[in-house]
Amino acid sequence: MKHITIIVPDGQSNLSTIASIVGTYEIFARANEYWAEPGSGRQEPYKVELAGVSKKVGVYNDLFMVKTQTHISAISKTHLIIIPSLVRDYEKALKGNKLLIDWVEQQYKEGAEIASMCTGAFMLASAGLLDGRSCATHWSAADTFRNLFPKVNLQADQLITDENGIYTNGGAYSFLNLVIYLVEKYYDRQTAIYCSKIFQIELDRQSQSAFTIFKGQKKHGDEMVKQAQDYIESNLEEKISVEHLSSKFAVGRRNFDRRFIKATGNTPVEYAQRVKIEWAKKALETSRKTVNEVMYEVGYSDVKAFREVFRKITGMSPLEYRSRYNKEAVVV
Repeated sequence: MKHITIIVPDGQSNLSTIASIVGTYEIFARANEYWAEPGSGRQEPYKVELAGVSKKVGVYNDLFMVKTQTHISAISKTHLIIIPSLVRDYEKALKGNKLLIDWVEQQYKEGAEIASMCTGAFMLASAGLLDGRSCATHWSAADTFRNLFPKVNLQADQLITDENGIYTNGGAYSFLNLVIYLVEKYYDRQTAIYCSKIFQIELDRQSQSAFTIFKGQKKHGDEMVKQAQDYIESNLEEKISVEHLSSKFAVGRRNFDRRFIKATGNTPVEYAQRVKIEWAKKALETSRKTVNEVMYEVGYSDVKAFREVFRKITGMSPLEYRSRYNKEAVVV
């Protein structure tokens, strides 16, 4: 029997951690049962265990307690390690789980695969296992992650990444989509379909774009870039060119681009698009304005161009977005 280890962070847990652990354990347990159902002639293929460095961990002012089944030192070989979501005080969480990080790194070197959920990616990145690789995490943690781990290729819009035996996923309860993805990898497609139906989880979802709320990266020290960001955000209806921005702030075009990308993680054009589309999303969610009216208000005159940018950023068309989030909107 092969082994799956679900990590219980050492005192660095919150309610999302509990959800990740419980949901993962339950789905894998059901996958095991389905695989070895009477008449199949098969045995349960995986032993699933909760492991950590403490016998039990209190969560949410000890409202909930998670009891580990074994200490990590007792596991000499595991095949898959699941790292759940971590607390929002990321740096504190990393320091408090140094023993776990070292163990995860050693197990990976010995052939184990690793899957991180939501902000669990911070633990993986702190071990250096994501350097030069693609990674996903909760969209709201993207700026902090980029600042802490500049060597990692963060894919903030992706729901799941799969690279060299390391799986990561986006935020919150999207961990369920990762678990279904792993069930298909570790069992088969039919078992994944069965679990998706039992737990009512959408199959094959790959993006968290529709859920992202763009706020802009402003935790940097470049005052010129902050002024440029403020100008973009205050002039939604304008078609702002990079040449106009760079000349406005008396900076050469190439230097302006370089500083803007370094500070925000986006090119000036990408940033302007995201600001405009975020405003458009709010208008489509809360008003009865037509798509064309919203489009003009954020500086677009070409319907095709607006739809393409909107879909690129959200993963759906403006009409699809309004249909999902605004039930009272007039159908046009």
